[in-house]
Amino acid sequence: MLKIIQKRKIWIGISAVLMTLSIVALACWGLKFGIDFTGGSLLEVTFGANQPSVVEVQDAVKDLGLNSLSVQPTENSYILRFQESSEEAHQKALTSLKSLASSKNYSDFEELTFTSIGPSIGKEMQRKALTSIVLVLIAISSYIAYAFRKVSRPISSWKYGAVTLIALFHDALIVVGFFAVLGKFFNVDVNISSITAVLTVIGFSVHDTIVVFDRIRENLPKSSSDFEGTVNVSVNQTLVRSINTSMTVMLVLACVVIFGGSSIEYFALALLVGIFFGTYSSIFLASPLLVTWEKISRRSAK
Repeated sequence: MLKIIQKRKIWIGISAVLMTLSIVALACWGLKFGIDFTGGSLLEVTFGANQPSVVEVQDAVKDLGLNSLSVQPTENSYILRFQESSEEAHQKALTSLKSLASSKNYSDFEELTFTSIGPSIGKEMQRKALTSIVLVLIAISSYIAYAFRKVSRPISSWKYGAVTLIALFHDALIVVGFFAVLGKFFNVDVNISSITAVLTVIGFSVHDTIVVFDRIRENLPKSSSDFEGTVNVSVNQTLVRSINTSMTVMLVLACVVIFGGSSIEYFALALLVGIFFGTYSSIFLASPLLVTWEKISRRSAK
């Protein structure tokens, strides 16, 4: 049997380092918010069967003075994002792209979509995104505290909820810090799909944590070991299940990252990173924190 809980200082230390690195990345580089949160325009066009290169598309619109311009190729189209949200900027970009199509004989040029978001709506989206993450964290931890309400020894039920909240905050912070790194070095924007990735990671992580906690609850009445020993047995009993479940999901996500195309590449990559560390926190952070809290409470009571 692996002595996971007995080595809890190592696991908690690793998590502390990861959280610190995420905070440093956010403090130094911040998040590169996309037009969903800052306002701006999204223009998707297709040139038909024969697509120009990314460089050609960038050169076609580089003299228009479009701020925060990014050109993202998909399988059959190009997605252009830029900060300006006026119809004038839209028409100028469209005219330049039509000129490119004419000069290269791309006769099937077509505008697929155009979306414009004002700055005030972008700020409101930022507030709503942050609020949704905070509310999800509080709701999940409150529910777990309620679900474990009949467990009072040797640690109160509300502490299960509090530990879960810490573990979920750990997972969310690492994913957000990962987006800060992607924004700095790969020019990846934070958009609605990024928030979806964070919430998905939280939901997956809490599932693993509940599995471990539920086994602890089952073992407590019949265990002859102390709380540390009981938790270690419970973690070992659920270890293979947790790893196997996470590995199957991560293998699928790895395939999406490799073969899924640029439009969802970074979304899948963020999920891959988040689920990996979410599994880590369920096994190596949440349960060790419970035992640490129990030992501190016992020493304080003496």
